[in-house]
Amino acid sequence: MSKVKSSILTILLALGVVLAGCSSGNLTGEGSEEKEPVSEVEEIEQTNEQTEETVDEQADQYYFTANEGGSISKIDAASNTIVSKIEVEGSVHNVQVSPDGKTIGATVVPSMGGHSGGHSEEMTMTGKAIFYDIESDELIKEVEVGNHPAHIVFTENGKFAVVTNNEDNNISVIDTESYTVVKTIDTGKGPHGFRISPDSQIAYIANMGEDTVSVVNLDTMTEEKRIKVGTAPVTTGITSDGKTLVATLNGENALALVDLETEKVGKVEVGVGPAQVYIEANDQFAYIANQGTEETPSNSATVVDLSEKKVTATIETGKGSHGVVVSPDSKRVYVTNMFEDTVSVIDTDKNKVIETIEVKGVPNGISITE
Repeated sequence: MSKVKSSILTILLALGVVLAGCSSGNLTGEGSEEKEPVSEVEEIEQTNEQTEETVDEQADQYYFTANEGGSISKIDAASNTIVSKIEVEGSVHNVQVSPDGKTIGATVVPSMGGHSGGHSEEMTMTGKAIFYDIESDELIKEVEVGNHPAHIVFTENGKFAVVTNNEDNNISVIDTESYTVVKTIDTGKGPHGFRISPDSQIAYIANMGEDTVSVVNLDTMTEEKRIKVGTAPVTTGITSDGKTLVATLNGENALALVDLETEKVGKVEVGVGPAQVYIEANDQFAYIANQGTEETPSNSATVVDLSEKKVTATIETGKGSHGVVVSPDSKRVYVTNMFEDTVSVIDTDKNKVIETIEVKGVPNGISITE
């Protein structure tokens, strides 16, 4: 038994004795029903079970940053302190927590040149996807994928991890039991950020090299079609009902909102050089990190109301805001600032940065445990 549990049990034992002493002197009022007394041991066991349930509900939560300098930072969400750092050979571009919260996946390329707001460098880099155990930080498996892997996303059912190969114009589908590539599927030009529908069936891939989003069916393992959304889409997001698609348009400083039934596209102006977007759990707001360029970095995150289709807040962050993720309870937003090696922690009630954490090594992608 841990020291914490021993201390809790000791306190509860003492409390049980006190409560028993108090109750023995109580008299039932006239006309009231007498209840069968509960023994001290039963009372303590019941209270201890409730305490353990509360502890389980408040299990440790972490968020992770992919650092282009060659590492993954694991950060405690309660204290906003780095608890460990996994050193990686190569440049880590993106990270993603598995749905069961047990595994962290990341994309790695041998090296990384300048990282402009438009992601337009011509690079050919055979890369890999790597998988680590979240609790122990131990390497589970390395999987070879295509040239210049960008983002990695798990299907909600946990069956696959999908990687976009930016220079090969395709995606690698990895079976998470065997950790092998089971299918390579062609997409549009320059596939980059993406999300997968909640039913694990459709991946919406932003094709940076053109103005489209590839709609990839993960049941049939084929690209079904491409939706024109606007100039240089970087990443996508999908609402929990699967009806609305969003995409950051780096070349238009806008967020595209797509009605998937009609494929009608609306646009909302955001900051300069938008990179990643994340839709919070209630589907009310989308949070966009505005990166700009290394020469002229942006330092803001834009909040868009999806039903109203308008900006409700612009939050000052750090230089080169790129990755963004929202906590499961929608109370916090975390934004990586690439050009100053920090992460901004945003309070969503105040729409304000409440803490800034130093994360060395050019933090790029970011993900959080449920």
